[in-house]
Amino acid sequence: MKIRLNRSAAPAAALVALAAMLTPRLSAQAPAGASAPPLSAQAPAAASATASDPAALAELLTGPSSRLEADLRGLTDEIGGRVTGSAAYERALQWGLEAFRRAKVDSVKLESYEAPARWEGLSATGAAVSPVAFPLRVVSFGLVPSTNGALRTRLVDGGFGSRAEIEALGGAARGAIVLVDTHEMRSFEDLFAEYQGGPEMMHAAAAAHAAAVLVVSTRPRDLLYRHTITWGELAPLPMAQVAREDGERLARLCRSGGCPTVELDLRNRVGGPWQAQNVIAEIRGSEKPDEIVLLGAHLDSWELGTGALDNGVNCALVVEAARAIAAGPRPRRTIRFALFSGEEIGLLGSRGYVRGHRDELARHVAVVIHDIGDGKVKGYFTNGRPDIAPAVKRALEPAASLGASSTDETAILGTDNFDFLLEGVPNLVADQETARYLADYHAESDTFDKVDLETARRNAAVAAILVFDLANAPAAPGPRQDRAEIGRILADPKWKLDVQMKSYGLWDSWLSGERGRKP
Repeated sequence: MKIRLNRSAAPAAALVALAAMLTPRLSAQAPAGASAPPLSAQAPAAASATASDPAALAELLTGPSSRLEADLRGLTDEIGGRVTGSAAYERALQWGLEAFRRAKVDSVKLESYEAPARWEGLSATGAAVSPVAFPLRVVSFGLVPSTNGALRTRLVDGGFGSRAEIEALGGAARGAIVLVDTHEMRSFEDLFAEYQGGPEMMHAAAAAHAAAVLVVSTRPRDLLYRHTITWGELAPLPMAQVAREDGERLARLCRSGGCPTVELDLRNRVGGPWQAQNVIAEIRGSEKPDEIVLLGAHLDSWELGTGALDNGVNCALVVEAARAIAAGPRPRRTIRFALFSGEEIGLLGSRGYVRGHRDELARHVAVVIHDIGDGKVKGYFTNGRPDIAPAVKRALEPAASLGASSTDETAILGTDNFDFLLEGVPNLVADQETARYLADYHAESDTFDKVDLETARRNAAVAAILVFDLANAPAAPGPRQDRAEIGRILADPKWKLDVQMKSYGLWDSWLSGERGRKP
């Protein structure tokens, strides 16, 4: 998950960053014309109930037949972290194909899209060398160039990385490594502030002709994690993160008048445009097969840990939902399942899907994304669309016993719903509890043992109930929006998506019509 959220507007639920905005309620997801009653109106499940019954779906997904644990172990313990373009990513694609075939969907395939750059971190080392010498525990930022061998140069104090602080260095920044201090992360607000400050820091350091940037980790006890600042494109200069304890030692030395000479060696494999792939599976609809409800999660992850919470658990959830739905009667509309790649480096896989399926976006009645770990699903975000909230709440009625019943209209930039939002397609993101998620986000500690499997199984049941109802509902949860309506969401001062898009270099592609619904 590549979190980008306007904190000034977001209530606690919005902290979910990924939680973009949920769209039509379960039944709303299905296109108009379907005649079956909503799941909430059906009789309670009996022992012989089919998987179309909400209670039966829940039993399949939370009972002893669940494969979520086994699938997640395979993805995380056996494959590990999955940077898009790496060998592990290639194995993860095959994992997705095999998992969906085992789930007995109608079809599964790999779909290609163009990614602007290929990147993989190979190694990162650092040290203070004089007048004091000690090793530095470092990791490269994602999508940054290598240092072209060991870079030994002076360190300069860039404060907290604002443009004013870096510009105040004047000529001292040229050819130096700029140290950027941080506040310890204690909340999602702190995390969002870290993201929001990244572009300004990067561009200021590049303009000052710095040789590299060294950012202090916001997390104590030697914990490292990986972020990107750019969205798909290679950054203009090398940037690394240093363990908080090492970084604060450097900062104290600088502030006592003795910035040391340091050495930094980042070795990254970098390439140009290439064809990346998503895993796409389907259960074809019986009455309106051309109308689509999509359930998705991103398959890629950073490789410092094994990508269990972000986002392996939700990949296993998507496969599990497919397995349970495939075991019952065919839905009226087609349900499509997507494991997107490239999310961590700029939402590339979902953007590629939108480009490749542009001609059928009008027939996507809803898109549902899960991307905030294993936290309990409380409901869904509706991304600036209160008009679809009633349908979503009705669709969630069968999942009330699982604790999922709410909607939140917060609009979020930060996960694979975003390009669907820009196209006006009703889109939802799971609104999940986040108390256990933050500490391991993008970190070495994001591993299988952190996952609450019982909660993850219940989340799979919520997702399956939702998308099955959407695929059978008599009407879609809401219409596809036109460009003007989308623009009003982007400009809404409650969300400030336009401000965020400008900060991350995404605004011009929207204005030009290159990205989003055409004028």
